[in-house]
Amino acid sequence: MTGRRRGADLEQAILEAAWSELSERGYAYLTMDAVAARAGTSRPVLARRWDGRAALATAALRRRMADYPVDVPDRGDVRTELAEMLGLAAERATALAATFALFSTEYARDKGGTPSDLRATLLAGETSSLASILERGVARGEIDANKLTPPIASLLADLFRHHALMTWSAPDEDLRAAWIDTIFLPLASVRVG
Repeated sequence: MTGRRRGADLEQAILEAAWSELSERGYAYLTMDAVAARAGTSRPVLARRWDGRAALATAALRRRMADYPVDVPDRGDVRTELAEMLGLAAERATALAATFALFSTEYARDKGGTPSDLRATLLAGETSSLASILERGVARGEIDANKLTPPIASLLADLFRHHALMTWSAPDEDLRAAWIDTIFLPLASVRVG
């Protein structure tokens, strides 16, 4: 006979059940009762942890995002680091794109927020890998800090996000490389000679 799950084990089971419901049925059909049934618990247990389906779905998405971190260590070369960051972001986007797209529309309707508000909620507490890469690039003399105006500093993330939202898919490796080599680096690199 197995004991009742508690704490982290129970929360993990609930978040996995919520993710399964989201990915199989979409946010429009997500109910606390269905998640509770799938997790083998009760609706009041969910209600004690999350104040509704939007909060539960957000927690499930954040948990799934944690499975695909976009952390890039110092590789000694800004181009290598940018390519790795976009590759990791592509893995995350591939895993989450369709569910996120369905969720964001309904979430905005339920919560009265924008996709940008949802993005901020989902990314709360994450450090910006891009900012770290650019800081290291500046410190190594590869990136000109004076050229990192807000539109240029966020350019790769903006291109990636636009592509993912418009196609519900991650950009392929060739497109990511083109963004780095033909758009971003020419705009942000230190000119030599």
